[in-house]
Amino acid sequence: MAGSSFGKRFVVTTFGESHGGAVGVVVDGCPAGHAFSHDAITAQLQRRRPGQSRLTSSRAEADAVEVLSGVDPTTGKTLGTPIAMTVGNKDTKSHHYQELAKLYRPSHADYTYDAKFGVRFVAGGGRASARETVGRVAAGALAEDLLATAGVQIVAWVDSVADVHAGAIDRETLTREAVDATPVRCPDLEAAAKMEACIEAARKDGDTVGGVIRCVARAVPLGLGEPVFDKLTADLAHAMMSLPATRGFEIGEGFAATRMRGTAHNDPFEPDPERTHGGDGIRTRTNHSGGVQGGISNGETIVFAVAFKPVATVFVPQDTVDRDGNPAIYKARGRHDPCVLPRAVPMVEAMAALTLCDHWLRHASSRLEDLHR
Repeated sequence: MAGSSFGKRFVVTTFGESHGGAVGVVVDGCPAGHAFSHDAITAQLQRRRPGQSRLTSSRAEADAVEVLSGVDPTTGKTLGTPIAMTVGNKDTKSHHYQELAKLYRPSHADYTYDAKFGVRFVAGGGRASARETVGRVAAGALAEDLLATAGVQIVAWVDSVADVHAGAIDRETLTREAVDATPVRCPDLEAAAKMEACIEAARKDGDTVGGVIRCVARAVPLGLGEPVFDKLTADLAHAMMSLPATRGFEIGEGFAATRMRGTAHNDPFEPDPERTHGGDGIRTRTNHSGGVQGGISNGETIVFAVAFKPVATVFVPQDTVDRDGNPAIYKARGRHDPCVLPRAVPMVEAMAALTLCDHWLRHASSRLEDLHR
């Protein structure tokens, strides 16, 4: 199946199905000599895994990563060759999906996979499951660790659930510790409590809710991105919209910019001798552009948002059809998230890191030290 790889210089290819033996990723293009951080990868996988709170699926997976290649076991440093990482699937209950061999779940990929391939992995949704994102998060943590050597910091948080919105967040000082202070991963404690109640109410009704995740990438080097088809904004949109359940992407003011005049939306330039990551002593007074102008990073904080729909698996009877087109009724069984957003935070961070790292490396050689000359 095509379409399982992402990136041009830092290339990741994910593999595996939700209820198969394992899921994982192959990373090709990681520079040689980088100190491979198992801890950084494990930390992000633990934030993504199911069963971490009552707001998530109760599927019990340790999500311990095994590195098969690309890292020197004696030095712990990358070799410059493909890095293969795998995570076993342990708590699979495929019998919950037996009836789906003949039925199509509303708003899932069952019907479209059959239409495209004529065959699908029924249990757990196969490649269409969010379980596939294990590989993305592992690779994204590695990419983020590389970017950290240039001072880049990436933090995402849940900004809204249904009609509950977080208040003003200080995007320049927000930490992951503050995000993770609540199970819903919203740093606004008052809004977080309301979000949790909203998710709980939906879960008790056998229903689901969606919302918006916002993300910032601070100290991104000036000049990343290409001016036409490979604009940084375009690649970020591609990355985010490839995540399961996504329905929208905006950067900077996004759709709100349509209600502004140009004089209000423009970001005036001004001198800034203290600026270090840009290296040119120039910055913008405002950041309505979200850190990207003309498809190229301008050295300001990159700010974007991703909209997620309600999870398609609901525990109430729904109309559907079988594979022969006959009317049927389907009621879900099994373990599913009532809201994908708390676990999607590290997924958004991972795809941001993969996009930025890929663009960063496009202008460097395969030797890590060349990135900092």
